[in-house]
Amino acid sequence: MNLCQQTAKHFRDVHFGGNWTSVNLKETLANISWQQAITKVQDFNTIAALVYHTNYYVSAVLKVLQGQSLNASDKFSFDVPPIQSQADWEKLLNKTWGEAESFAALVEQLPESRFADFFADEKYGNYYRNIAGIIEHIHYHLGQIVIIKKLIQQV
Repeated sequence: MNLCQQTAKHFRDVHFGGNWTSVNLKETLANISWQQAITKVQDFNTIAALVYHTNYYVSAVLKVLQGQSLNASDKFSFDVPPIQSQADWEKLLNKTWGEAESFAALVEQLPESRFADFFADEKYGNYYRNIAGIIEHIHYHLGQIVIIKKLIQQV
């Protein structure tokens, strides 16, 4: 397995399972209702906001992997659309799962030499830094989601 394939696997694992932390987004979110997803706990972000936020960057980098330009801004990364029903929540989750699989498939197909190339612009570093950073970012927020879920389920 080359580095691109291994990185794609690592990305899939944080979404769908199989990583060494034994925690992944899909299983963690499987039994979260839309009401729980939008429940505010103290001053933390909601679960829905964290899901949207992590996928915001996946969506932006996916477009670059598809040959489009980078069009994202941190100031919009928490602009989760209103979740007012189970259908709204499932729409966000399905978008997350679909884009995760598309993202992983494109990373898998990258020539390994591409990892050293500048990503969209020199100021963003190389492809490897950005893809590995997204995986780290998802793990970070997954930990928050797990804690918030536990707090919500205690009530």
